[in-house]
Amino acid sequence: MPEEARERILRKLRTARGEPVPEKKSNFGVLERKTWPQGERYARLRRMMEAVRTEFVETTREGWPSDVLDFARAQGLSAILYGPRTTEGVRLASSWQAGAGPRLVPYDRSVEEIKRELFEEIDAGFTTTRGGIAETGGLILWPSPEEPRLLSLVPPVHLALLDTERIYDTFWQALRAEQWASGMPANALLISGPSKTADIEQTLAYGVHGPKRLVVFAIR
Repeated sequence: MPEEARERILRKLRTARGEPVPEKKSNFGVLERKTWPQGERYARLRRMMEAVRTEFVETTREGWPSDVLDFARAQGLSAILYGPRTTEGVRLASSWQAGAGPRLVPYDRSVEEIKRELFEEIDAGFTTTRGGIAETGGLILWPSPEEPRLLSLVPPVHLALLDTERIYDTFWQALRAEQWASGMPANALLISGPSKTADIEQTLAYGVHGPKRLVVFAIR
């Protein structure tokens, strides 16, 4: 029975018996009550994401481009795909030392033009995030023409930049605070860790349907 029809029937029965009709409560009250102090949100998000094999590199607003380069060198990455038209993409490219590490490859072509290189040569994709969610431990990605979703879905390693001041308590809070109802992309992504799946014997495998590694560069 639909919820509205059920409520109408109960209301009529209570009225006929002379019983008080309770006020209708918001279905979202329980979500609005889930809050954590600002200082605890990052710790909670990190703890929950590390539990599913997400890796973290703590960095600063000034130093994150060089930290991305240092990490890429240390891990032996050969080619990193990025969005050249985002503010962060411009910063990354301007600070990159040519010949001192992996190639920095701009995602500035159509899928058909970049497909072979994307699937055969790129071993990491760099993206920004819209923030994170403390309750469940996850990143919010907002794909756009400047930063297509394939950046985070195809390369074996996903490098994600997170501003820890933009961690929301819950998904509901993020929805309301950023007014998602007023306009969304074709899809929004919530990512908690590297891609994983299991077969019928429950043997867990990583990277079958997406990145094998998720590395979060957390701006503190």
